[in-house]
Amino acid sequence: MFSRKLTRSVAAGTVALGVAIGAYATVNSSSGNGTSASANAAPITQAGQNQRVVGQFPQGWHSGSGTIITGAAATKAKDIALARYPGGTANRVLKLSDGSYAVHMIKISWPHHVFVSKTFKVTGAVG
Repeated sequence: MFSRKLTRSVAAGTVALGVAIGAYATVNSSSGNGTSASANAAPITQAGQNQRVVGQFPQGWHSGSGTIITGAAATKAKDIALARYPGGTANRVLKLSDGSYAVHMIKISWPHHVFVSKTFKVTGAVG
């Protein structure tokens, strides 16, 4: 009698653990940005939960990447981003490893990041 209860408890725990691991794996596999390693700017093919995406973003980009910059290049990137997506505030500009820029936008419903190429053209947005 005791061993039957123990067997059922172990089986139930194993099933619960399997479901938890499967759910974790599913969430993490769908949280990628869908980029391809074959191009400098990868098309955004998959949005995260509650995110809208447009255009392309720099390969390897993720929220928090890049180095905060100031000066003429930052001002120009901000101006380009605000011209394309007016009504918000560009509170910082990040220079990315490929030389492009990510403009961080606030006080706007969308987008949260605007991507600007090295030649100062908007290539994409996510938020």
